Amino acid sequence: MSAADKFQWPKMFSGLQGFTWGNLPREISAGITLAALIIPLNIGYAQVAGLPPVLGLYAGIIPLAVFAIFTSSRHLVGSPDAASSAIVGAILISFAPVGDPLRLQYALALALVCGLLFFVFWFFRLAFLANFLSRAVLAGFITGLGIEVLTNQVRKILGAVHGGGSGLEAIAQQLHDAMATSIDTTGYFVELIALIESIPHANLYSVAIGLGAFVIVRLMKKYSPKTPAALITLILTTVIVAVLGLDQKGVRVLGAMPSGLPSLTLPNVPLTDYLRLLPGAMAVVGITLCEGLLLVRSCSRKHNTKADGDQVLFAFGMSSIASGFTGSLVMGNSASRTAAMEAAGSRTQLSSLVAAAAVALVMVFFTDKLAYLPTAALAGVVANAVLNLIEVKELRELWQMRRSEFWVAAVCLLSVLVFGPLQAVIIAFLMATIDLLRRASRPGTWTLREAPDGSHFVPEETDHAPEPSGIIIYRFAAPLYFANATLFEEEVEKLITQAATPVKWFVLDAEAMVDIDTTGEQTLHQVLKWLAKRGVTVALSRANQPTSALLKHYQLLELIGENRLYPTNRHAIEAFRRETGETGAE
Repeated sequence: MSAADKFQWPKMFSGLQGFTWGNLPREISAGITLAALIIPLNIGYAQVAGLPPVLGLYAGIIPLAVFAIFTSSRHLVGSPDAASSAIVGAILISFAPVGDPLRLQYALALALVCGLLFFVFWFFRLAFLANFLSRAVLAGFITGLGIEVLTNQVRKILGAVHGGGSGLEAIAQQLHDAMATSIDTTGYFVELIALIESIPHANLYSVAIGLGAFVIVRLMKKYSPKTPAALITLILTTVIVAVLGLDQKGVRVLGAMPSGLPSLTLPNVPLTDYLRLLPGAMAVVGITLCEGLLLVRSCSRKHNTKADGDQVLFAFGMSSIASGFTGSLVMGNSASRTAAMEAAGSRTQLSSLVAAAAVALVMVFFTDKLAYLPTAALAGVVANAVLNLIEVKELRELWQMRRSEFWVAAVCLLSVLVFGPLQAVIIAFLMATIDLLRRASRPGTWTLREAPDGSHFVPEETDHAPEPSGIIIYRFAAPLYFANATLFEEEVEKLITQAATPVKWFVLDAEAMVDIDTTGEQTLHQVLKWLAKRGVTVALSRANQPTSALLKHYQLLELIGENRLYPTNRHAIEAFRRETGETGAE
């Protein structure tokens, strides 16, 4: 097989398939709507990451256009989001504090490392890894991030100027120092104490602006969902601050931002620090991969379109590289903006290209108008977006449907709050792996009892199996490997030793046993010899050709006998009756 057969280069402009000139006005309108969403939210997410607001706006120009050009999804919007921004902020704590110029350099270096990781995932076609984070793990992790980001936005709404040192503030500082030293994070509960401490020092004008922005956005989303509520709210609050001079009364504003388009940049960090950024980049890529591909599949099912998940990873890689070289915030994906584009009638990535052009025009001609934009209003807008991350309904459903998965979600949620997002990503993957192995180690197993009329077989739990009449048909509903081999051995021995009447035949229904690893081979070999010592004839039913070939390769067919392979359980039980003279079910 040639390299060309194994490897396929991405096709550019796949996300524009389905475009017609009749859809052009709708795509342009949707693109302008998307730009109206990008401007306030990207500024807010840059602040969530502790970075200059202009990085968020730059992400809506070249990286957005690059993602639209290379993605295979017609609907997914590539953009910074609350989850990835929170993780970026947690990663950068270890490298530079907020306000330090080095923080920007490390943010750009992080974007480059993320881009390279996305390329690795694309090259080795690892999009399937998105299947390994369960609903419970994602719900817990994303909810924890939502709670943490929401708390930070509430602090910004308060706009507090702290006085010097109450007892609670001193305790908070001590806790902060202790936690930062021990686990390399500020810790959510320290932030919560700081929030409580700041309440007496809140700026009432800032609170009014922030709460007003929050309420306006909520009401507009409810009663006028197609209106760009965030942009209208920020324009309104900016006018109020400028006219009333609230910036002179303690209301913090965005301040001057550089105008013009982004330019080529090269992160100025030591090469060794790129390796230090690798674990954090894995966290960003892991969450983006899982959320993004799940969203792609959802959109594809809804609109009956096809999208190559691996090419979407390539698009994330290209846009992340573009972010690193153009001074932009690292890219992710936005479920809310994807849904907004669907509601606006967009059916291709042309709307993203239009949005990138619109944001570029704002950066060239209108950045001076953003100087009076109040940070409290931005916090109110971001708080609205973050509420969608707090999966209260999802957690309630997990509690009602499967308590074990609820506790998995709860552990992931608390991990985010106690240890921080970066460490919580590792815990989330460990929880997913443990949950997967737990399920794999306890596959479904049954004994099959012939129905009284002989027409079919009735499965019975192995713990409540009926007394056999000389034959046991045992179904093991999984591949036999290291995680479940012990269970297989224990159940076979229990069925034989606890039977009230001697067992003459043991039939293994191997339809689901599509693979056997070396541990499974060793266990099966021991079980076959154990059964032979007790004079039990072993037969195999419904084994497919690869499984039979594997048994032959392991030399297990010599212990079973090739004449003991039966295509169905009916054939096996008829052979048993012919050889033993037993009658059928009564």
